Amino acid sequence: MIPELSEQYHVVAPDLPGFGFSDAPDHKSFAYTFDHLAEVIGKFTEQVGLKKFAVYVFDYGAPVGFRLALNHPERITAFISQNGNAYEEGLSNEWAPIRALWNKSTQENRDALRPFFTKEATYFQYTAGVKDADQRVAPEAMALDQALLDRPQSTEIQLDLLADYKNNVALYPKFQEYFRTHRPPTLAVWGKNDPFFLPPGAEAYRRDNPSAKVVFYDTGHFALETHAAEIRFAPS
Repeated sequence: MIPELSEQYHVVAPDLPGFGFSDAPDHKSFAYTFDHLAEVIGKFTEQVGLKKFAVYVFDYGAPVGFRLALNHPERITAFISQNGNAYEEGLSNEWAPIRALWNKSTQENRDALRPFFTKEATYFQYTAGVKDADQRVAPEAMALDQALLDRPQSTEIQLDLLADYKNNVALYPKFQEYFRTHRPPTLAVWGKNDPFFLPPGAEAYRRDNPSAKVVFYDTGHFALETHAAEIRFAPS
């Protein structure tokens, strides 16, 4: 959607540290926590001179973006959350093995999550809940994701972030308080068949911000892969 949005908006789309084409320092020299990711992205927004901005958040971007809002609510003009969760009821049973690591931080529980970063798991994340996935999901998107996950340092980075995700859940009440207090214009666009983040997590935005708009699409986690055009013109 970036080319289309850029016709009307100034679009800035950084990759988080350890993701995409951003630097991915070894996890022994860089703390892969969501607090640290938010600190880095916060400094990035200041370096590029963003004084006020709307935020499109997705998956891991949600707890990063919500931290930016907690730290500087005056800078946020709106939120678009695409399967970006902030509510316990939005977490599916797929989180069970990750919760096991939160509850007991052992090497055994950490190693049990390594299959999350295989080619098969990446294919599942892109295609679960998608009708005619082989025709609608671009194979090059999955291939690029997997190539980056296959870098030597990537698995440990991802495991550190999964272990730290419990601190996002602990912050959910503060995120929700922000929604209630500041009531930023909010649009939640959601792949309703997402195996990780359930529709109740989208509907819950209206509990704290009654004016929030919630729109569901018959697709999975990576909703933009199949419904970019529809989401581009979602009612706000």
